[in-house]
Amino acid sequence: MQGKLTALGVAKLKTPGMYGDGGGLWLQVTGKGGKSWIFRFTLDGKAREMGLGSAMTFSLAEARDKALTCRKFCAEGIDPIEARNARRDAARIEAAKAITFRQCATTYIEAHRAGWRNAKHAAQWAATLDTYAHPAFGDLPVQAVDTALVMKAVEPIWATKPETAIRVRGRIESILDWAATRGFRRGENPARWKGHLANLLPKRSRVKKVEHHAALPFTEVPAFMDALAEQPGVSARALAFTILTAARTGETIGATWSEIDLDAGAWTVPAERMKAGAEHRVPLSDPALQILREMAAIRSGDFVFPGGKRGRPLSNMAMLKTLERMGRDDLTVHGFRSSFRDWASETTAFPSEVVEAALAHTIESKVERAYRRGDLFQKRRELMGAWAQHCR
Repeated sequence: MQGKLTALGVAKLKTPGMYGDGGGLWLQVTGKGGKSWIFRFTLDGKAREMGLGSAMTFSLAEARDKALTCRKFCAEGIDPIEARNARRDAARIEAAKAITFRQCATTYIEAHRAGWRNAKHAAQWAATLDTYAHPAFGDLPVQAVDTALVMKAVEPIWATKPETAIRVRGRIESILDWAATRGFRRGENPARWKGHLANLLPKRSRVKKVEHHAALPFTEVPAFMDALAEQPGVSARALAFTILTAARTGETIGATWSEIDLDAGAWTVPAERMKAGAEHRVPLSDPALQILREMAAIRSGDFVFPGGKRGRPLSNMAMLKTLERMGRDDLTVHGFRSSFRDWASETTAFPSEVVEAALAHTIESKVERAYRRGDLFQKRRELMGAWAQHCR
């Protein structure tokens, strides 16, 4: 039986509880005097409830009309909750047609500016998008950006300016993800690399003749570090830390908080974790310390860079996977030690023994080993500070 409630009765009800009108329509009265309409239904054997709004906003007659609409959906095997969500999504997308990719990009940059390392980073984002993305689709609705438009922006520079192209693609992907989260677009991200653009564009390793080189030229390290800063996750932070300290993969992923002295700006790697079997002190530059403070804020165990399994460090493949996600599978983590060595030799006046000590290389000469008592720590601190400045 339907129509059990009356408008006057609804107004007078004060006792908390559920009061049925029939046909799946219920009035819910809460302890604080709040009243709302509920539609109860069963579809595909599952019982569900759907809110129809406040009784202060919708009258009994209006609530009955809403319940009738819901019953008609159920009769056709359609979930009324899903139907309502679809209508809302369509309305949001329709409203978002006036929101352009350029507007989304501007808002994204402003929202993330405070979290980026410096003003230069935000300026680089704006400059690359102005040069390559906006001419292709900046003034189009963000929902309209598809694979063809993304390709229009990156394909012309993929072979001639691969570093720039990779950054542009990644930035477009981030903005489109942001737009989807904000409800301005829906569907797959057309700038996604893995399983999508990777099928249309050659790998970075095949673009240049230097695909056999695992080390990045030191002149390209600053741009790479900018791109790396945009990558989420622990493995990206571990890779940045590894580059800044010229460490080996195993040294970084095995690092524990007991080895770190944030106040002294030093990381002491025990002998058993060093290739040469000798304790190695690493002076920490300001950017390296910043990474450690970020990791300390989310500390979840003994390891500085924890892995996915509780109590375990990152996998020794994690940083390589980060390189792959960046489209840089032509590089190796170890190769950045060569980048550091080349930079120090070609652009600085630091003695070779200081550079070799920073790399924790074994001294070949037994006589030299006997006479070298110190580890040149203070000189290495200056060296690693200069390297950090170069990486910025």
